[in-house]
Order: sequence, then C-alpha cells, then structure tokens
Amino acid sequence: MRLRHAVPGRSWRGLLVPAAVAFLVLIGLGTWQLERKSWKEALIASLTERLAAPPEALPPASAWKDLDPASDEFRHVSFSAEFDHAKEALVYAAASAFRPDVSGPGYWVFTPARLASGTLLLVNRGFVAEGRQGPATRPEGQISGLVTIMGALRWPPMRRWFTPRDDPTHNLWFIPDLDAISAAKGLAGQAPFYVEQEIPVPPGGLPRPGKLVVRLPDNHLQYAVTWYGLAIVLVVVFVAWARSSRRSPQSSPSL
Repeated sequence: MRLRHAVPGRSWRGLLVPAAVAFLVLIGLGTWQLERKSWKEALIASLTERLAAPPEALPPASAWKDLDPASDEFRHVSFSAEFDHAKEALVYAAASAFRPDVSGPGYWVFTPARLASGTLLLVNRGFVAEGRQGPATRPEGQISGLVTIMGALRWPPMRRWFTPRDDPTHNLWFIPDLDAISAAKGLAGQAPFYVEQEIPVPPGGLPRPGKLVVRLPDNHLQYAVTWYGLAIVLVVVFVAWARSSRRSPQSSPSL
C-alpha cells in the first residue's frame, strides 16, 4: 500500500492583505499626483501673473530681509546701478524652464551691480555660448556707467548632492550660489536674491538677456492615470486568480 499526499495550493486569502495594501498605495499615489496637478496649475498661474505685471521699484536694502521667495520671486523690478565687470562670475547654463530661447552649452554671466546707495546685488545679465565666456570676446557688451535694469527677482536654488563642485579658480559655478560667489569675489553686503535681467540688451547682444516665460512641465494627470490604471489591473488580476484558485479541485490522500 502506498500513501500519496497532495500539496495544497496557496490560498488566495493569504495574499488578500498584501494585495489590499498595494491597492491602497497605488490609489494614494494617483491621488497625490492629482493634488500635485492642482498645486502646479496654481503655481503656473501665479508666476505668469507676476511676470506679466509691470515692473516696480526695487525694494530698499532695509526691506530685503523681509522678502519671501514664495510671494516675491519673479516679481518684476526696475532700478539703476553700475556694473563691476571685473568681478563677473560664470554659472553653467543648464536647461531652464523660464528661458526656452537658450540651448546648447554655455554660461550665465553674473555681475555685481552697485546701487546709488552703495549696496550690492548680483545680476544675471544673460547667456553666452561656449567660447564667448571670456570678456575679451565680447568687449562691447561690458557697458560702463549707470544702467537702468529691468528684470525679475530670483532666489538661488538649493545645492543637491549630485551638483558638481564649483571651481572658483576657473571662475566657474554650477548653481548661482550667491554666498560662494560673493566670498570668492570679495563682495560684502550683497542682496539675498539676484535679478534675472530682461532689458536692456547690451551692445553686441552679449551677454544675451531674455524675457522670462513660464513653461513648467505639468504631467501629473498622466501620472495619476498611470497609478489608477495599475490599481485597476491589480484588482482584475487578483480577482481572476482568486476565482481560479477556488475552482481548483482539492486533492486528498488516497490509498
């Protein structure tokens, strides 16, 4: 006599809890993307409104500490200042969602501007392509004397762990780190923000300023549909597998 034992299949009930957790996670991710979509649309509308507004006078230095990037960044301002071209800094120009006219390898030219009060702020005068970063290659653009500048207030981004190390020896930065640039150039008392110059265009066209436009990516609806779709697929697959498992014949020992 020989006794045969069948190994029972894994019950669908044992996977119900993990499947439910995965379903809730997918639904949560889809809902989060819808919330991000609403936030992004509000941000785009707010920035577009600020950039469309006429320029205001640059706030006095005594009010700079009270400015808030959340409400003041991208405000248009107008002021007069004198550039110190001897202390300009080059910031590597990565792709910008606000300057779609800029492409290819190049640099942003950050130049200290001294106001009539004597206080300093850094101005991103615009873009220069690779090979035109040296001031000697664009001498007509190194304008002297008092210049009336119109542009937008900007705050420097946070340094990420993958941001390359700056190279002050070769006058090269990879983000507009105002403190690092000021320390390397011997500047003191500079503003906590910089100005993204839009006008005037200097003689010769370099550095090349440009009008800022808002072109932030808004793919959150697509991501939400993807997450919700995966949740639906999970339910369909789990229900089909559970039904198949319940219909399977249960083996019993035989003699």
